[in-house]
Amino acid sequence: MVVILVVSIILLVTAFVFLVWSKQIHKKVITQKKKHRIPDGEITYSDLHIPAKALFSKRYRIAGKPDFIVKHNKQYIPVEVKAGSHRNPQKNHVLQLATYCQLLEDTYRTFVPYGVIVYNDADFTIPFDPGLRFELESVIKKMRASLATGDVARNHDDPRRCHVCSMRKFCENRLA
Repeated sequence: MVVILVVSIILLVTAFVFLVWSKQIHKKVITQKKKHRIPDGEITYSDLHIPAKALFSKRYRIAGKPDFIVKHNKQYIPVEVKAGSHRNPQKNHVLQLATYCQLLEDTYRTFVPYGVIVYNDADFTIPFDPGLRFELESVIKKMRASLATGDVARNHDDPRRCHVCSMRKFCENRLA
């Protein structure tokens, strides 16, 4: 009888510890969602604090890791968090987000209606519409052609961008 009582108390204490722990985790998740202004839904993927596995599209032979994937109303939504303040979404960020939309469609075999870009002072919902899909496919083709020919041109005058560019080794016009 005493053994059953001791085991019951241990189980109750353990259950209480797990309850408190799960509440703390839930608070942290809510705090992170607010901090990064993540849309409503379940976060199913995060690459922001702990590196996650890259998504891969066999069809386009591209890979990438969005900052977050949120599942909302049975739809997967990529969320990209960017530093800086912008009145409008930057074109390169929109194409990066479009890539994540395509990767999600190919990975989960489902329609992705839009993605979200979060800047310091504004959020932008970017529809993954036919126009953006066509533009993404066109950019991928141009990039592949540039890689195949070795003809990679710089499209800016910012040495900092050159320093972190993945195309740096192919670019004869790099600034840094």
